[in-house]
Amino acid sequence: MKNLILVLSILLLIGCKSKTTLKKPVEIQYEKLSIAEVDSNQKKKAYDLGKRTLMICNTSKFIPFNESEATQSVIQNTTLEKHSKVCLKFRARYGNFIDLKLMETIKNVTENEIIFRYKAIFEHSNANKELRVTLNNENKISSLRTMDWTDSFN
Repeated sequence: MKNLILVLSILLLIGCKSKTTLKKPVEIQYEKLSIAEVDSNQKKKAYDLGKRTLMICNTSKFIPFNESEATQSVIQNTTLEKHSKVCLKFRARYGNFIDLKLMETIKNVTENEIIFRYKAIFEHSNANKELRVTLNNENKISSLRTMDWTDSFN
């Protein structure tokens, strides 16, 4: 009887063992859009907010995003301290920020977002920076990112 209870207990433990399942990563699909087919209000909003972000480096007047302009995560991540750190680096290497030039628009079909790729123009000719402004389906900034410019989107 004791052996039967022991065997049943072991079988019960084996049967209750959690199974590991492999999760398939979500494959994000991108679709390149011509600049002309993107809504002009979206282009204007992305440009204005992107330019405002980099213009802080010239004016040192930090204007935080509000809830009608950006998602809560972007609002929390764009702080005066982070901006100051980036601006010091950019001004030392590239001089004053001048303007943004829209180079490409890409639609993230999976998450229904539009990515605006801007080439940031600075005083010094060695500047080769990109600003990516991502607008979600509510026309709010869901991502704001600077990086070195590359011709291909990745």
